[in-house]
Amino acid sequence: MDRQQEFVLRTIEERDIRFVRLWFTDVLGSLKSVAVAPAELEGAFSEGIGFDGSAIEGLARVYEADMLVRPDPATFAVLPWRGDHHGTARMFCDVLTPDGEPSLSDPRNVLRRALHKAAGHGLTFYTHPEIEFYLLKDEWAPGRDPEPVDRAGYFDHVPRGTTHDFRRAAIGVLESMGISVEFSHHEGGPGQNEIDLRYADALSTADNIMTFRSVIKEVALEQGIYATFMPKPFADHPGSGMHTHLSLFEGDRNAFHEAGAEFQLSKVARQFIAGLLAHAAEITAVTNQWVNSYKRLWGGGEAPSYVCWGHNNRSALIRVPMYKPGKGNSTRIEYRAIDSAANPYLAFALMLAAGLKGIEDGLDLPDGAEDDVWSLTDSERRALGIKPLPTSLDNAIQIMEESELVAETLGEGVFDYFLRNKRAEWAEYRHQITAFELNRYLPML
Repeated sequence: MDRQQEFVLRTIEERDIRFVRLWFTDVLGSLKSVAVAPAELEGAFSEGIGFDGSAIEGLARVYEADMLVRPDPATFAVLPWRGDHHGTARMFCDVLTPDGEPSLSDPRNVLRRALHKAAGHGLTFYTHPEIEFYLLKDEWAPGRDPEPVDRAGYFDHVPRGTTHDFRRAAIGVLESMGISVEFSHHEGGPGQNEIDLRYADALSTADNIMTFRSVIKEVALEQGIYATFMPKPFADHPGSGMHTHLSLFEGDRNAFHEAGAEFQLSKVARQFIAGLLAHAAEITAVTNQWVNSYKRLWGGGEAPSYVCWGHNNRSALIRVPMYKPGKGNSTRIEYRAIDSAANPYLAFALMLAAGLKGIEDGLDLPDGAEDDVWSLTDSERRALGIKPLPTSLDNAIQIMEESELVAETLGEGVFDYFLRNKRAEWAEYRHQITAFELNRYLPML
């Protein structure tokens, strides 16, 4: 037993933890959980806990159902909302086959494989998400319009506002679990909020995002309100995205930084951006995996709709934030398409794979967009070589299906399952679509 495992077992005893929840996700990014007694934890570390993998979306087929989850002691944290007496903790798990090998369909393992490939280049992948979500007065029900908790807007300070108290409580819970928060504020839509997590390696960030979603929903319920990460809950208000800042490091050196270069972007950074642009359409079915995602991408509200990059240009898919002179480690890029409701493990794996492909192929970065891309005409965008992102889930699936990069990164099982699931979702949507939606979103379908 290593020191981290010993620390977990000692902490459980000292803090009177009675239940340990073992967390993992299915292919679509839904959180799964099994609770074990502390007495079973030592065996879980060494042998794993068995479960029926075929009952989890995309993990295994019926004839290979036996799977194991093995907790990662580095992810141990106490769940504050479960109370101090007879408390509950959680750890993220790796999904294994019966012989102890990593499951090829485990989203956490998909990201690990992509990170291992980057490590082969001597690179470490860091991410920093800006997570948007809406707070509603009541749980949404079919046939009833959702009602936001306030009518405030971007950066509004609302005296005695519900969202102020909510964000303070949520951040307190996150930080008590070791998840550092950088900023928080009211976003542009009524009841819409944003909380930004600090930079971390991509695997830690993906774990933190899954924890973040649970914390936000738990704190909302405690306050008698409801939280949703749906990409576009309101037709007339901005959607909820997860703008994600990306960078690659070689040891302690930011591989994206080159002093004196334009925007201080190194050759590696420019090739990484070029790779993301070249494969953006192929990965969109994963970074934006819901029918509702395309109502966000093509519904206005500063959502990116076209494949281009720009310096400090919020209408571009990839934005290069203003650099800080003398702070080379802050050089980064921002990918603006990803939804708050995406599976972060798969999304990060594909974003990294696309960028690495640009480096491996030595791709040249096209000219950046200096104008407001949304205000250009179609002919002006064509003249600049700016192409649209997929306009619907169906469109995204068709493009993804032909992508060798996506198939290789996700692995055969995840790739095939994702295609089947999303085709079924699209077919169901087209069967149930209302006349109002058909008229409003016809250009996107």
